[in-house]
Amino acid sequence: MTFSDIFKSSFLENISSVTVFDMALALILAFGLGIFIFLIYKKTYNGVMYSSSFGVTLIALTMITTVLILAVTSNVVLSLGMVGALSIVRFRTAIKEPLDIAFLFWSIAVGIILAAGMIPLAVIGSVIIGLILLVFVNRKSRCNPYIVVLQCDGYESEQAARAYLENKTKRCVVKNKTAQKGFVELNLEIRLIDDNTDFINELSEMPGVQSAVLVSYNGEYMG
Repeated sequence: MTFSDIFKSSFLENISSVTVFDMALALILAFGLGIFIFLIYKKTYNGVMYSSSFGVTLIALTMITTVLILAVTSNVVLSLGMVGALSIVRFRTAIKEPLDIAFLFWSIAVGIILAAGMIPLAVIGSVIIGLILLVFVNRKSRCNPYIVVLQCDGYESEQAARAYLENKTKRCVVKNKTAQKGFVELNLEIRLIDDNTDFINELSEMPGVQSAVLVSYNGEYMG
């Protein structure tokens, strides 16, 4: 049998049609699980600027993937055409948070699994993934890091301010230093002993200290 005989045979005529009930059920479940993914994303987001449009994209991506896979599984010719069409698509949007990639793949995977008819796997798997993300992403450190932006008028005031910070904090590390004539600016990463931040007021009143700013820092901390 040649390649042309395969396409002339009844292979293409055996197209499994998708019923209206199956289609509606798949879309409803895709919408529900998309909402669940969106809520997990909103709950676990730790970035600087939250984008609500990305959360809506997760819902839409789950439903679009479900519709696409339903069409592919019901028609062999259509599946070949979609493979060629999707291969030329290029996405230029940069992913700012590494965790966003996991949510995108999660939405796509749920859409594929639902369209394949494996509903328990999609539901139970999404619940387990959501719980794992809630536990590990929202795990708070006992001592959150902070950045102190310190401006001094010279070396002596800089050393006095650093000694004061080292005495009032668990850990004090210089991250950046800018020195000019009669002006020194320091960026220090600190770990607080407790939630009291009154020391920053006392620091700003020290001789030679022009200003002291305390900023919450949600970056990665080693050590």
